[in-house]
Amino acid sequence: MATIDGRPAQYGISLKQLRELMEHRGREGVAMICEFGGIHELCKKLYTSPNEGLSGSKADEEHRRETFGSNIIPPKPPKTFLTLVWEALQDVTLIILEVAALVSLGLSFYKPADEDAPVLQEEEEHHGWIEGLAILISVIVVVIVTAFNDYSKERQFRGLQNRIEGEHKFSVIRGGEVCQISVGDILVGDIAQIKYGDLLPADGCLIQSNDLKVDESSLTGESDHVKKGPDVDPMVLSGTHVMEGSGKMIVTAVGVNSQAGIIFTLLGAAVDEQEAEIKKMKKEAKKASKQANKSLTGESDGRTPMKGSQTQAQASSQRQPVSEGTKSESDGNHVPQSSSTSAPAETGHKKEKSVLQAKLTKLAIQIGYAGSTIAVLTVIILIIQFCIKTFVIDEKPWKNTYANNLVKHLIIGVTVLVVAVPEGLPLAVTLSLAYSVKKMMKDNNLVRHLDACETMGNATAICSDKTGTLTTNRMTVVQSYICEKLCKVLPTLSDIPQHVGNLITMGISVNSAYTSNIMGGQNPGDLPIQVGNKTECSLLGFVQALGVKYQSIRDEIPEDKFTRVYTFNSVRKSMGTVIPRPNGGYRLYTKGASEIIMKKCAFIYGHEGTLEKFTRDMQERLIREVIEPMACDGLRTISVAYRDFVPGKAALNEVHIDGEPNWDDEENIMSNLTCLCVVGIEDPVRPEVPDAIRKCQRAGITVRMVTGDNINTARSIASKCGILRPNDDFLILEGKEFNRRIRDTNGDIQQHLIDKVWPKLRVLARSSPTDKYTLVKGIIDSAVSENREVVAVTGDGTNDGPALKKADVGFAMGIAGTDVAKEASDIILTDDNFSSIVKAVMWGRNVYDSIAKFLQFQLTVNVVAVIVAFIGACAVQDSPLKAVQMLWVNLIMDTLASLALATELPTPDLLLRKPYGRTKPLISRTMMKNILGQALYQLFIIFSLLFVGDLILDIESGRGQELNAGPTQHFTIIFNTFVMMTLFNEINARKIHGQRNVIEGLLTNPIFYTIWIFTMISQVLIIQYGKMAFSTKALSLDQWLWCVFFGIGTLVWGQLITSVPTRKLPKILSWGRGHPEEYTDAMNLGEERFDSIDSDKKPRAGQILWIRGLTRLQTQISVPIRVVNAFRQGLDARYGEHTNTSLAEVLRKQTSLSKRLSETSSIEYADNIPDELNIPEIDVERLSSHSHTETAV
Repeated sequence: MATIDGRPAQYGISLKQLRELMEHRGREGVAMICEFGGIHELCKKLYTSPNEGLSGSKADEEHRRETFGSNIIPPKPPKTFLTLVWEALQDVTLIILEVAALVSLGLSFYKPADEDAPVLQEEEEHHGWIEGLAILISVIVVVIVTAFNDYSKERQFRGLQNRIEGEHKFSVIRGGEVCQISVGDILVGDIAQIKYGDLLPADGCLIQSNDLKVDESSLTGESDHVKKGPDVDPMVLSGTHVMEGSGKMIVTAVGVNSQAGIIFTLLGAAVDEQEAEIKKMKKEAKKASKQANKSLTGESDGRTPMKGSQTQAQASSQRQPVSEGTKSESDGNHVPQSSSTSAPAETGHKKEKSVLQAKLTKLAIQIGYAGSTIAVLTVIILIIQFCIKTFVIDEKPWKNTYANNLVKHLIIGVTVLVVAVPEGLPLAVTLSLAYSVKKMMKDNNLVRHLDACETMGNATAICSDKTGTLTTNRMTVVQSYICEKLCKVLPTLSDIPQHVGNLITMGISVNSAYTSNIMGGQNPGDLPIQVGNKTECSLLGFVQALGVKYQSIRDEIPEDKFTRVYTFNSVRKSMGTVIPRPNGGYRLYTKGASEIIMKKCAFIYGHEGTLEKFTRDMQERLIREVIEPMACDGLRTISVAYRDFVPGKAALNEVHIDGEPNWDDEENIMSNLTCLCVVGIEDPVRPEVPDAIRKCQRAGITVRMVTGDNINTARSIASKCGILRPNDDFLILEGKEFNRRIRDTNGDIQQHLIDKVWPKLRVLARSSPTDKYTLVKGIIDSAVSENREVVAVTGDGTNDGPALKKADVGFAMGIAGTDVAKEASDIILTDDNFSSIVKAVMWGRNVYDSIAKFLQFQLTVNVVAVIVAFIGACAVQDSPLKAVQMLWVNLIMDTLASLALATELPTPDLLLRKPYGRTKPLISRTMMKNILGQALYQLFIIFSLLFVGDLILDIESGRGQELNAGPTQHFTIIFNTFVMMTLFNEINARKIHGQRNVIEGLLTNPIFYTIWIFTMISQVLIIQYGKMAFSTKALSLDQWLWCVFFGIGTLVWGQLITSVPTRKLPKILSWGRGHPEEYTDAMNLGEERFDSIDSDKKPRAGQILWIRGLTRLQTQISVPIRVVNAFRQGLDARYGEHTNTSLAEVLRKQTSLSKRLSETSSIEYADNIPDELNIPEIDVERLSSHSHTETAV
């Protein structure tokens, strides 16, 4: 028989049997495992050992991968470059240009018999096709640039996704050793250790568990936590969260065979089918609208798919019990009641989330309207002038060649529109955000949601944890109180009475998670490495310092000997472990926050280890003389206690039992304890934190500390950090007092009461995660301050999830954070360090400023180009800037300028000003002063050149030329001067706060000066060699010097503008003011779903086209945010918006929905949903991206 690594190659159980096994739950699951002979027999069938795990040999691993698959879900292939090109071609303005250019091309070859045509014109006719072709080529260039940007953006986020996946490790036992492996390497047969806060990466059966509770809402929609245990419900599934307790499981299904993977595969297949169906429905919907009368009687084919899908939906819902709750639950919603409201609520929150996105959308739509109006006016004026001149004044009859003239006029109008709409704006936003995200990774900020980066720049409040963020999270016991002796240095075992010493070392070794360990440093001189819970590690270090090996105690009492474990949680603030005593009976060890354990103690070991009653007076004295002084030194105080349950005669501090006590009666079990010791644990403040907090305070950001620690410890650390400043009027509260102040007589939280507390609150001690959430929500909802507060929150625990999600920006700890916290966060701090948050603020402000710089530059170009084209059309019957030239100025230079201005590095000066706030205008008065000032200068120069330039420079005038006449030096000089002024104004645009030195820091940005020089060289080539294609004529050196002179003039003029005091200007000059919440209507444009095809409210196709054209900007701005939905924790439920009913049925057959499903395909499909169709929905909101799934972004 074939063997692998000394064992049979044939497993005792097949992949199919394992898949079937995992479909059972609860008691059924227990029965199924018994059918296989119990959990230990299952381990044998998979050739693994519950205590030793897999052997870890390469051959064994490979064989398991081949047989049961690997823990990777194959990603959806990325969009090809050609697909992206095709998508870029869908833009309305570009389509109009393409059509106009093709018509122009066609007409240039159309030569009707025209006897009157002068011979000269035939010479020019040869070049008639060049302009049409040049426009087509320009469009192609734009499309390729757009596609390339999207392509590189996707690649970047795919890399970011892989980085996030790579970060996700899991504890398994291999070869008897506990090791951390990447979740992709987990195999069937692995013995995995699961603990509070884990996001489970594979399906498995429990071998042993302690107080284990799992949140399966991502699969079942049930919001209650499910109790798990080998005898209750042994099945644990991938994508679910461990909310409490710990345990050990054998992995039975990975990757596509796990419950999450099965659903993921079904969804992938269904989405492809469904795309085809959507296209079909789109076509048939058009037919339906044409045959509206028939469709009323239901005869039309167009209605069938809709009808069909509705009946399908009805049929499948009838299979369920007919309650609304069950239906929504089967659709995968986590809380049945919220199914109807969850979507609007979530989208509402998202809309509010990115202030910049809201402001830019409003601005883009306003510019779009203004530009469209001017473009239409330009076309009308040109056509009317042409008709009056040709048919009224010259009284010529209509000739077919005139169609060409009309097309040329249309092209000029479309070009004005193209110039008016700031194409480069979304690109600038995307580039700026993407560039910042990349750089922020080097600053230990792993950004999961792009908009968080920009929101952070507006932050006005940071609610920070203490442990690990403000402190080093390297905990050590530095003081102890044992047998009435307070030691400021660590005692030796000989200083402690023997029986007390044994109880302390045993109590700490056994009553701490076995995943907490102290490893030796890599080099002999290094500090030991703390693995797992840092507080437990400090206690284990204390045991080691007493000269006892904690591991040998653990080896004697492995986890499977535990009778009961009361795991640590935020309510208990303590942990207890019950083990059997050698002579019968049980012993409970417990440790936790000193004040809490003290209250439960009735006995204490006094002088020389004699047992004494622990009276109320003694407790108060101990708190006053030991615990409070320790806390005032900034130490975290932990008490260790125990209690014996004996079957025979009980001593004073023991309790007599007949049979097994009721372990569920926790209050009774955890009473009358005997106190062993109190230890003071030091967690020093990180050296860089006080400076970082000073920077925040200077930047107008209030830092608050929210901690579970004692109030004295919190006060001490807050003073060391600089959160509490000597002369400030501040408030320090404990969770209980905080709750008392913010609740009314009925116990309900009142916003007006929170408003009395939060402005002065600096430290919230002994707080629960609920208090943290209440505080964050209270600050965000408050209307006390002039602008709404923008709150950032740090969190590491599972229960911090709600606060992290509620905050404008949630920071999770990369090292100490649980998977649940990371999933709920926007940014992961890879070094758990507060000073990294300050860097995030700096980058966020830099993003805002980069976009403001680009806007200042872009709008100057737009205002000038549009006015020149419009007035030129009215006064000269031709635009001085030709279509191709305007495309070059607008698209090429804007794309390049957005790259140049979006990649400016942040400077420490950014932290010297207050946050902008949510209502600050996007374009400040200073910026508007610069825009209008520069526009005036440029318009003055251009119109001077247009009307008297030919006389000044002594060249032939270009005004009043025939439509088909060749390029003139006159108009070439106008075009060249405009580009020179724009180029030099780009240098001016680098400063937006009225600084005089615009050159400062120019050489620190190689991207900027490289692009600037490249644009300048391209311009020289276009002017000298562009000829007919660019409508240019080569210029002499003299003429070039004039153009450059006018260009440099913008720098001098810029200095004059800076001298005008901004304060004197009217406030009306700032643009984009108001609450972002007010603009959400604008953002809804073109995104609405219309309930029914025949709805009266359905906009006409023309309206939709118009809206879509204008909102292209908005979609582009939101693309980066949509891409990042691949990392989202489930804010969007985009996937759900268009998953068809056949899929719903498939999912209903499944027992569950999966957390593992990533929303990746939102980027693929979000734009393709017909607005007119109401597609049945599945709410897969909870099926969100999962940090370890290898997914396509």
